[in-house]
Amino acid sequence: MSTALAATALDQLFLSARTHNAWQTRDVPEALLRQLVDLMKMGPTSVNCSPARIVFVTSPEAKERLKPHLMEGNVDKTMAAPTTAIIATDYKFYDHLPKLFPHTDAKAWFTGNKEFADTSAFRNGSLQGGYFIMAARALGLDCGPMSGFNNAAVDAEFFTGTEIKSNFLCNLGYGDPAGLRSRSPRFTFDEMARIV
Repeated sequence: MSTALAATALDQLFLSARTHNAWQTRDVPEALLRQLVDLMKMGPTSVNCSPARIVFVTSPEAKERLKPHLMEGNVDKTMAAPTTAIIATDYKFYDHLPKLFPHTDAKAWFTGNKEFADTSAFRNGSLQGGYFIMAARALGLDCGPMSGFNNAAVDAEFFTGTEIKSNFLCNLGYGDPAGLRSRSPRFTFDEMARIV
């Protein structure tokens, strides 16, 4: 684990990778989606809580269920994407801790402590969402992560009767470079970081 990735890998993951809004008409195979989840789930979360839950919206029927809950500017690109992942969080993640963290009774840390549980769920679910994007890029997929949808309506449509709540959406597929804008600026090191 002490060897840096090759420049080509860093380029694919970070430097040349872009947020895509236009898509080639190429399907994403189910086997690749399964490989993506199997890769992203290996990233660390606190007490291995793993609260992320993902729904891959791929069929025309499922896309139509999602469509009315999107902001107008996100409709066309989402309908054109081969797959849209709903990245969500299970706010009762701690029920699974006896399986995921069997070393101690970690479930007791969260039961009856809603504020701590909700904060932990959102933080670690968002962290896993980041792993999801990087895993997708590592597997050769392009991503179009976005907000801009009605979370409550998506939750009612796809997660009714559960404690799972949507965080963000991520269109997946093979991006069409013709749809890219010029890259937006980033902060310099000194504008965003310091060493103490």
